[in-house]
Amino acid sequence: MHELSIEGLAAGGDGVGHTADGRVVFVPFSAPGDRLSVRLVEERKRYARGVIERILEPSPFRVQPVCGVYGTCGGCTWQHLDYETQLRAKAEILGDALERVGGLRVPDDLRVVPSPAPYGWRSRTRVLAKGGVVGYRKRRSHAVCATSRCPVLVPELDEALAQLARRRPQAAEEWELVAGADGATRTTPLRSPLPEEPRLTVSVCGQRMSFSPGVFVQGNALLLDALARAVHEAAGSGHLAVELFCGAGFFTLGLARGFERVVAVESEGRAVADLHANVLNAGLRNVEIRGGRAERLLAVLGGADAMVVDPPRTGLPPECIQGVAEARPRRLVYVSCDPATLARDLARLAEGGLALESVTGFDLFPQTPHVEAVASLVSDPA
Repeated sequence: MHELSIEGLAAGGDGVGHTADGRVVFVPFSAPGDRLSVRLVEERKRYARGVIERILEPSPFRVQPVCGVYGTCGGCTWQHLDYETQLRAKAEILGDALERVGGLRVPDDLRVVPSPAPYGWRSRTRVLAKGGVVGYRKRRSHAVCATSRCPVLVPELDEALAQLARRRPQAAEEWELVAGADGATRTTPLRSPLPEEPRLTVSVCGQRMSFSPGVFVQGNALLLDALARAVHEAAGSGHLAVELFCGAGFFTLGLARGFERVVAVESEGRAVADLHANVLNAGLRNVEIRGGRAERLLAVLGGADAMVVDPPRTGLPPECIQGVAEARPRRLVYVSCDPATLARDLARLAEGGLALESVTGFDLFPQTPHVEAVASLVSDPA
């Protein structure tokens, strides 16, 4: 057994302390300022992982988790931390990734925009069903953690989860639960082929857009407008905007208001169909939609005043990095849900002549260590 104090929070969410002999120890569900008795469960040469046996002196930043399955469910891991501590930690995680992974100077004005509420924010989720049990995966397991309520869901989606649990579906499959505008919800089994259910509508900066089952849309209903506005403002206005990984058009519709022409690129078929419908319903005539992989289309997409990229968690493919640099947009806006891959890609883009101007975090995922970021870059005139 080891006594140690928790000094901070790592990118994965665990608290970080040191043993008496100087080894780093990662401890889940700990808080900065905790003094703990910890049992080591994994030991490596330079670090170890431990579990809390006893809290000797609790951190002043600890709060009581509100979820009955917290600690068992693999979803939230920061409900034991007060919200201001979460925000400070996310700014540090983002800045640390930029500095350590990307070798970049951390902008002086780096901040994380808070969610207007730390609970009741999530409007899109996926749950598992098996043998009449519904819930999320258990922590570090593929087993189902049974739950019929989830405090991070918006109220109408929390009720949809309760209704699904009462149905007791027997088949082992994943379900998508989504809340849209005007209290509408959709509960869809994600089997193949996907059910042909009606599109669900959300409102983004006053513009209504819809999306089909399985198509990605940002999940924090309380920050949709703030995130979209930040991207639109960073992109600015001009003649041509190119958007890669555009999905169903979350940023596209707003970009079309600021640019004479927008080229929107997306490879997933259902998202492309939704994008066509959203552009048509918005009455936009200046959006050119191209279905296909971004890295294969970049060669003919040069000369943009602005380029917006919103890749998956893995970041931009290497061919995309090179293509973006060669396209040399005057401004590049990079939207990321992973600080480490963002920092890696920003460093590579800097080598290609795109200089980092600013980075802003958005707390799209309260009660978790995840943070969204919007980075703005400009072409180096040299």
